[in-house]
Amino acid sequence: MLRHTVTAIAVTACITCAISPSAHAQDWPNKPIKIVVPYQPGGIIDAAARIVAPKLTEAWGQQIIIDNKPGGNAIIGMSLVAKSPADGYTWVMATLGDFTVNPTMIKDIPYSIDKDFVPTAFFTSIPTVFAVNASSPYKSVADVIADAKKQPGKISYATPGNGAINHVAMEAIALNTGTKFQHIPYKGGAPATTAVAAGDVPVGLLAMTAAIPFIKSEKIRVLATATAKRLESNPQWPTLDELGYMKFDGSNWVGMMGPKATPAAIVAKMNEAINKALAMPDVIERLAGTGGTPVPMSPADFANRVKAETAAFQEVIEKAKIEAN
Repeated sequence: MLRHTVTAIAVTACITCAISPSAHAQDWPNKPIKIVVPYQPGGIIDAAARIVAPKLTEAWGQQIIIDNKPGGNAIIGMSLVAKSPADGYTWVMATLGDFTVNPTMIKDIPYSIDKDFVPTAFFTSIPTVFAVNASSPYKSVADVIADAKKQPGKISYATPGNGAINHVAMEAIALNTGTKFQHIPYKGGAPATTAVAAGDVPVGLLAMTAAIPFIKSEKIRVLATATAKRLESNPQWPTLDELGYMKFDGSNWVGMMGPKATPAAIVAKMNEAINKALAMPDVIERLAGTGGTPVPMSPADFANRVKAETAAFQEVIEKAKIEAN
């Protein structure tokens, strides 16, 4: 009798293990959800989180808490989520650089994107443009490349910081064209763009968000975009890809990941809710105000993009010997 009882308990336990993730997903969420933003309030990541959060509350009736955990090049916030329970109540929103560049560039980073996180939802893409000061003699990217070949290491370019996607993309251009530029890193996109507009630095690979006011005031001139395809808003600008200077999308983006063992059903439920929110007209309008374009995609497509871009950026980082500050 004892033997049969033990067997029955074991079978019941196995059945419970098999159905618990699905059952848990059906009940989820039944308490507040925390979204960690590894930066100070006010940036593009924080804005995207706060724009979409109310839509999730409307869908589920649960509070969405935006928890800003800045510091350590986003490592503090990312580490917190990597070590959090994989129950669907803690997520991290960060950028392309945090998910693809930092793990390659920063030595001894305390987590692995592949082993510690599950890609969940892609939020927005923020275009990057190759621009020059309006008074510059450069009329095309080819003009800049030609001058750089005549003066190796003399033509400087501005970016939001060392290791930013802007930096990696510009070094990719240098590698692909056999040229060398002087990198001038600034502390953010705004000062980098201002430097190009003021003529302090002749060239910049800049976030469209920061560039728009200076484009409108005709203080900078866009020669190309680092996007996968031409922008609908400015189709006259060629892409660096079609010009043959860069073979990957150099746009910045914002996405969400959760702890690795988060049940697939919960990941799918979160992804579906976010994609629905990203399709809402008021959300599209508000995200446009931050310079972002919603790009709904599945967790699998997001994971594939992270994998492909990590490999592409790693190659550039290693060849160009880009190191963290």
